[in-house]
Amino acid sequence: MEEKTREKKPAEDIIVGRNAVNEALRSGRAIDSLYVAKGNRSGSLLAVLAKAKQKGIAIKEVDPRKLDSLCGGANHQGIAAVAAVHEYADLEDLFRVAQERGEPPFFIVADELEDPHNLGAILRTAECAGAHGVIIPRRRSAGLTYTVGKASAGAVEYVPVVRVTNVAATIEELKQRGVWIYTADMNGQNWCGVDYTGPCAIVIGSEGFGISRLVQEKSDFIVSLPMRGKINSLNASVACGIICYEVARQRVGIAAKNP
Repeated sequence: MEEKTREKKPAEDIIVGRNAVNEALRSGRAIDSLYVAKGNRSGSLLAVLAKAKQKGIAIKEVDPRKLDSLCGGANHQGIAAVAAVHEYADLEDLFRVAQERGEPPFFIVADELEDPHNLGAILRTAECAGAHGVIIPRRRSAGLTYTVGKASAGAVEYVPVVRVTNVAATIEELKQRGVWIYTADMNGQNWCGVDYTGPCAIVIGSEGFGISRLVQEKSDFIVSLPMRGKINSLNASVACGIICYEVARQRVGIAAKNP
């Protein structure tokens, strides 16, 4: 007897089809990104894309076969949206959180971090270490998807996340507002040999390419972790966790070594 093929279904954060995506946009639902089949630009679809662009939602053109896979074989009509598990914040929200807590700003900038599990882990660390928010780029970055929310273990509900068009420009704005920029990269100062007690932003680079040249140039400090083995880099979320807890240690006044 021929075995029946199990019907696939879209993941629970995928909104499939033109009408469904349009209604999600109209209702104000938080949308992380839109996927559109390459070469598909008919009249009704153009209107949906225009609405998404107006809202600043990232639009990604993909091969129709990838869209088929994303939608689990459902009739997507050339478009699908990835719902965000939480609304995005803006930069003022992060400064407001710091002010409400009576603390110097402490932000994490994830520069083109594409692995959702890494971003989720960073959100979890940010919440536990007392960071006031996380900044990510609009493109070439994981967003607030279901996978990120799950990996954050609920931290996505408490840590505001800002999506920006240009990380380098945002770093420049942070500097103008008195925030010192500490970028994790190779060949820098000892990570625990600098002062994090003032307003600070910790910059963590992408898994494959690290920190961009422009971001390095705009950084006030380059900080490095010792690599004692044969591998010369740590997982992004692990490196972030180590540095964030050095920030937390200094800010609460825990001695590095008992006398």
